[in-house]
Amino acid sequence: MVIASISLLRLELNVAGEGVAVSRIVLVTGGGYGLGKAVAARFRSGGDAVIIVGRNVDRLAGTATEIGARAIPCDATDARQVARMADELGADLDVVVNVAGGNTDFDQPDPHGTDLDQVAAAWRANLDANLLSAVLTTTAVLDKLRPGGSIINIGSIGAEYASTSYGAAKAALAAWTAGLSSTAGTRGLTANLIAPGYIGETDFFRGKLSEQRRTALINATHNKRAGQPTDIAETAYFLASDGARHITGQTVHVNGGAHTTR
Repeated sequence: MVIASISLLRLELNVAGEGVAVSRIVLVTGGGYGLGKAVAARFRSGGDAVIIVGRNVDRLAGTATEIGARAIPCDATDARQVARMADELGADLDVVVNVAGGNTDFDQPDPHGTDLDQVAAAWRANLDANLLSAVLTTTAVLDKLRPGGSIINIGSIGAEYASTSYGAAKAALAAWTAGLSSTAGTRGLTANLIAPGYIGETDFFRGKLSEQRRTALINATHNKRAGQPTDIAETAYFLASDGARHITGQTVHVNGGAHTTR
């Protein structure tokens, strides 16, 4: 496990003579793989000190070594683990990106059945993974965020068609983010949500995406391509930049036009 402190990360940059000033401390949940890894790598490449959080200890450690981040194992749906993680962070933080989540329906034996116990379990699982994880993490670190900082949550195009527990959980996350903006603003912080469409090169569908469905998702875009993890990473990096200080309380759709706003 990577246990380097933020001060050590700063020292390593200075010793390397790279001339890169570490100006921010960035926390990324779900940072061990997929979108979270891409987001963490983007902030790291910009010279920021990055802490990644995730449940898979070995994968988290490997990613931390690969991109030069600090790893703190934590299940973001577990209040006690989140509190412990927050204690380990240190006093200051500038950006939190809540990426942890995913469609837990893929883990359920019959997520769309009519057995009420199974329905309850399926809905609770997605609400925990996609809403509660962000609420717990943000609440735990809010007092650490310095003025000029950013809270960025990762939603989904599925929130626009919230017929499933996953879509409903992401819709709730978007609504909560909009409300969070009003309280975060008094602290000098912004709060926004990025809603990706179909993103290739991830394991979101757990191998259950048919080629026919993949083609349909790409054809629904205006630019006729799948999104890439870097599309989300670059958007998150912008929302945390000085150029985005007057953007807050917004859902930013990154889907190639598969869902449009006006």
